[in-house]
Amino acid sequence: MGAADQLAFNNLRAAHYPPERNHLPAHITLFHQLPPSCHDEFDRLLRRIAADTPPPAARLREIYSLGGGVAFRIDSLDLLAIRERIADHFTGMLTAQDQGTPRLHITIQNKVAPKEARALIAELAEDFQSRPLSITGLAAHHYLGGPWQPAFARNFRGVRA
Repeated sequence: MGAADQLAFNNLRAAHYPPERNHLPAHITLFHQLPPSCHDEFDRLLRRIAADTPPPAARLREIYSLGGGVAFRIDSLDLLAIRERIADHFTGMLTAQDQGTPRLHITIQNKVAPKEARALIAELAEDFQSRPLSITGLAAHHYLGGPWQPAFARNFRGVRA
């Protein structure tokens, strides 16, 4: 995300995500798991995508319940098209979880009591307004059994026609 959006969502996560589970900055998950053997190929693909793709248009649409958590729903046909480009490249290597189209979102609270999540939704809904969301690049992380290690990040450099 852009710096201002990243800071705002990181602050919400810091305030509302259980600290023992908050191992990543705020993010939009496009894939949950690619085979480790694809790491270098994935990096090369993301370099190509970042080089020829402008930042995707996106909109923060609404706050919604995860049952035991809270997320912001994102509308972005551009980001879904980028995701589809990656998925097409890795056809046959995606997990069942990653074969479907994701519901784009930013989780700011998870694994809490439903009552706590409902209270946060009510609080955030008081002044929420749908608005554009800045998405500046793509990143990958290695899962280390709890903490995550950044693998690489690539900023979009393409120009809109």
